[in-house]
Amino acid sequence: MSASISLEQWRERGQRFEFCGKQIFYIHEPGPRADSPTLLLIHGFPTASWDWAPLWTALAERFELVALDMLGFGDSDKPRDYRYSIMGQADLCEALMAKLQRLNSHVLAHDYGDTVAQELLARCHAQAPGSLQMQSLALLNGGLFPECHRARPIQKLLNSPVGALISRLTTRRRFERSFAAVFGASTQPSQADMDSFWSLVSAQQGQRISHLLIKYIDERRQHRSRWVGALQHNSVPTVFINGLDDPVSGAHMAQRYRALIPDPQVVELPGIGHYPQVEAPDAVLSAYQAFIDAL
Repeated sequence: MSASISLEQWRERGQRFEFCGKQIFYIHEPGPRADSPTLLLIHGFPTASWDWAPLWTALAERFELVALDMLGFGDSDKPRDYRYSIMGQADLCEALMAKLQRLNSHVLAHDYGDTVAQELLARCHAQAPGSLQMQSLALLNGGLFPECHRARPIQKLLNSPVGALISRLTTRRRFERSFAAVFGASTQPSQADMDSFWSLVSAQQGQRISHLLIKYIDERRQHRSRWVGALQHNSVPTVFINGLDDPVSGAHMAQRYRALIPDPQVVELPGIGHYPQVEAPDAVLSAYQAFIDAL
């Protein structure tokens, strides 16, 4: 990971706001000009907004940036008596952007964040009151089509009747082993990166709510028609940037995207796993900037 911003620096930049009685961590960086477009960055499971640190400095040269730790993640509150949902996380994103008066925004999302972005896209199409009006959408590796999502063994266990027990038994060593398995063979996270990722996951003993957060896998199946439909009947310029070596949502997800989405725009990254923004930030930046330049 070539993040130019350490986790300690990231946390120092952060602010907090209240959502449904819970404290949410976010970073808001003004753009280089008064009229700079806004970009909302939505992270994946099980990490947090620091995933975007490798892209942050370059993106800040062009955009006003907003990133948050969704409820249950990173340095936001992680209540154990809460029903986590994609719908709720979309509400959270809209609440933050409304607070900042930035409901017209580009969106860059990853993994779990892709599903949140699909819900935001559905609301955008419906012109729901208070909805985020997307200027563009860029998606990194994620389970866009639940029939193609290849859940890891640990995810299947967390989403089973023994999920609560598995959460309680999660250790740093087990986390590191399962986390490294979704990266490319040549783009593994360093030990320093692992230290930071574990710090975010384990803050407030967050590893103990993993079985609550993982229910998004069921939600993807339940709301498939709405969320896949949002991509299929889409007027917002969209690109899918995909690390092909991702065992969860790699080449097979890109193939499915091409099969189901009209006029698909796909950028393939060979040798890259589930975290393209961490494993190959320069390649992701190049693809994303080319996409924005073409709008």
